[in-house]
Amino acid sequence: MSVRIALSILALALLPVTSSLPARADDSAEKAKAVKDEGGKYYDADGTPTYKIENGMVDWYTFSGYRRYHSDCHVCHGQDGTGSSYAPALVNSLKTMDYGTFLSTVAEGRKDVGGGKENVMPAFGDNKNVYCYLDDIYIYLRARADGAAPRGRPPKHEDKPQAAKDYEASCMGSN
Repeated sequence: MSVRIALSILALALLPVTSSLPARADDSAEKAKAVKDEGGKYYDADGTPTYKIENGMVDWYTFSGYRRYHSDCHVCHGQDGTGSSYAPALVNSLKTMDYGTFLSTVAEGRKDVGGGKENVMPAFGDNKNVYCYLDDIYIYLRARADGAAPRGRPPKHEDKPQAAKDYEASCMGSN
């Protein structure tokens, strides 16, 4: 089974859970609060991957998401998710986009045609440099959307947890 299909199935499985949740609004930072830690990866009360930032130090996944976003996504979506003339500001999109929709959009892509303009988000479901780090990218953009992470490279971050090392090796095929 291709990775794109597997990611799409995962995203569709998550949609019943996440689409029933209210849109993240002004209380988004409170909803994003980390309540569970699984080997250095944090989750909110709904089980959605989230960030943990304390005293200017970000968790590993937020830092990794910053790096991964700026290796593949910023070309279209602008520095720090602020958008460009080519693609929307993801710091705005993530204020209302749920996790399942994010996974699905990145894996499958999206095409919007309207108002004499065509916007195309290519599918990244077969790009290991993106799909192996989808959670990291989501976590970083969620922190940016909530105003918890400022623009620019995070100055301090937690060490890379063993779980992240193991997952990366497995996903990238070096294990």
